[in-house]
Amino acid sequence: MFEKKNEQNSNIQGERLQVVVFKLSGEEFGVDIMHVSEIISVPKTITRVPQAPDFVKGLINLRGKIIVVINLNTRLGFAPQEEDEHSRIVVVEAGESQVGMLVNSVTRVKWLPLSCIEPTPEMIKSKINAEYLVGVGKVEEELLILLNLAKVLGEEEVDELSQLQLDRGLDI
Repeated sequence: MFEKKNEQNSNIQGERLQVVVFKLSGEEFGVDIMHVSEIISVPKTITRVPQAPDFVKGLINLRGKIIVVINLNTRLGFAPQEEDEHSRIVVVEAGESQVGMLVNSVTRVKWLPLSCIEPTPEMIKSKINAEYLVGVGKVEEELLILLNLAKVLGEEEVDELSQLQLDRGLDI
């Protein structure tokens, strides 16, 4: 399932994968830490974008760089959740751009043995687009759905969001 890659592309060391664990609609998900640029608190102001897809929360200014923020609950088809002091934005690379993924909370960073990662069950693939999923991590009684956040957006959407960043770059 996971091929051992050079350290720039993946955070697999030996037989373990380091993942950032976060919550969406009460469930825990994980993503390879090497796909995460940073994790930030939700700023007070997120600039809404007219006629953007419903999963686009808006734009933020992150140290002078315009970042599109996606509501990951909405994108994955979960009920929207109220933001609170635990909500975070996980900033990931998407093509040539960075995109922020709004999650309910980030709970921890965890090493996950590769032997504990199983293919995604078909039932879950039918609920969430299969290309978003890497597998399911199983450690003791805990299950983590492993996502590929870079795939949550298709190439066309990444291009559209990049254009949003360019169009709004001077307005924020």
